[in-house]
Amino acid sequence: MKKLLTASLVTAMALTSVNASSVNDKINELESELAKLKKDLKKQNKKINEVKAHDAGDNIKWGADVRTAIDNINYDMAGANPVTGKDSYSKSDLMSLRLWLNMEFAADSKNIFKGQLSMNKAFGADMGATGNALTSPFGMRGTGMDSFDWVTNEALGNSTLKVRQAYWLYLGDDAFGAGMPWTFSLGRRPSTNGFLANLSQDDPEQSPLGHVINVEFDGLSSKLDLSGVTGVPGMSIKLCMGQGSTNAAPLFSRMDNAAYVNDDDALEDVSLAGFIFEPYNDGQYIVKTTAYKAFDVPGFAAGTMGWNPAYNTYMPDPSSMQFVNTGDMYGAALSVLVDGLTDDGYLSGVKVFGSFAWSKSDPSVANDRSFVGGPYDGMTLPVESMLGSSDEESGTSYWFGTYLPVLEGGKLGLEYNHGSKYWKPFTQGEDTMIGSKMAARGDAYEINYTYQLTDALSAQLRYVAIDYDYTGSAGFYGDGGYVMKIDDLKKAAAMGDPTAQAMVPGIVDKAQDIRFYIRYRF
Repeated sequence: MKKLLTASLVTAMALTSVNASSVNDKINELESELAKLKKDLKKQNKKINEVKAHDAGDNIKWGADVRTAIDNINYDMAGANPVTGKDSYSKSDLMSLRLWLNMEFAADSKNIFKGQLSMNKAFGADMGATGNALTSPFGMRGTGMDSFDWVTNEALGNSTLKVRQAYWLYLGDDAFGAGMPWTFSLGRRPSTNGFLANLSQDDPEQSPLGHVINVEFDGLSSKLDLSGVTGVPGMSIKLCMGQGSTNAAPLFSRMDNAAYVNDDDALEDVSLAGFIFEPYNDGQYIVKTTAYKAFDVPGFAAGTMGWNPAYNTYMPDPSSMQFVNTGDMYGAALSVLVDGLTDDGYLSGVKVFGSFAWSKSDPSVANDRSFVGGPYDGMTLPVESMLGSSDEESGTSYWFGTYLPVLEGGKLGLEYNHGSKYWKPFTQGEDTMIGSKMAARGDAYEINYTYQLTDALSAQLRYVAIDYDYTGSAGFYGDGGYVMKIDDLKKAAAMGDPTAQAMVPGIVDKAQDIRFYIRYRF
């Protein structure tokens, strides 16, 4: 019996050994196959990542911004039209659609492309074959305001997509071997909705100070970060240069086919150069300054001046106006924003700002002018004139505002600005339907409320009112900016002065714009 048990035990152990050996072989085989699969999968993932990186590098990142608005606009004139009897003009239901298609592409960590395509049109209307409502009344290029494009994408036009921004940006990190970060950019630069002006638009700030510059421009900028070498938070300086028009003759516009040469019958090139200096910026307390000079700026100049004995001066004849270069303009501004009055609590979300700006005209282009009556009767003289004056004239403006959190996701904005007699900034592209409130020679008031409905949708109700003290706020830099005190004109008209009576129906005394919009942005 013992022998039988012993034999059975030996047999079982032998079989178990054989089975264990077979199982181990299979396990080793499976482990080998698994290792091979992991190796193949790693290679496959590497190829997939390479494809993804290649595709990401080849694609522009797009963003959409669609704003649908309705405006109620009203103009109160300084006097009634003698024919119609009307002393105010309005439209209560001006509907518009603005589309921005935003583009961005980074070839590497130092080179970035940014662009923006734009459409801005009234519902049910094409406001001009050129795509700009302000240009079409003046006909062919060189005869009017279509010789430059400061407000191409700000004025209501047609359904054509236009280039609002297109530029490349280089990011450097060691200027002059001092370890100072720097940037350089060239192209159609972002030069509207600048610092402080962006607040009412619910947009990120762009390059310029909105108190003095709010127009589209082609040019360059280069910024030097001084904070590292000075120890002052956010200190930087930026050089800006741009061109606002060219007098190059268009293709096929000359009988001799000399294309793109200087066109002596068109406006001279309009250009601008200046700098932006930030003495301090820690994210909460932000101080920015700017100074610039604009060369050969355009405006309407009167070919005929008539003597007015009631005012003992010459006054321009509106029917003789021509669009010409008038001279140079200087400007400067100091703007301060406190983004949060405290570090926490309700006041941490409150914004308060103030800004002071200055402008100066320098008539330097002589235009022929005929005189009727007065001491120069019958004479034709080359006269240097800007803003209706042959002298250098300075103007100032101040601007204050606050933005308060009201309800979760909402903010209430209150703004006030005042401009003096000869104040004249470059803010023709400011986004109101009644013209630039920052250019007002008088008082401008604004109240707006913006509410974030969802991550992508927002709504805003905005009221802007302008009370003009002087004429010419909405004019350009020639005699269209002629300065007269509106109250004096109204008094003279009431007393029977024929010149004043003829002028007041064409002068805006007050203007208002109420806007409501729904905006998709993502």
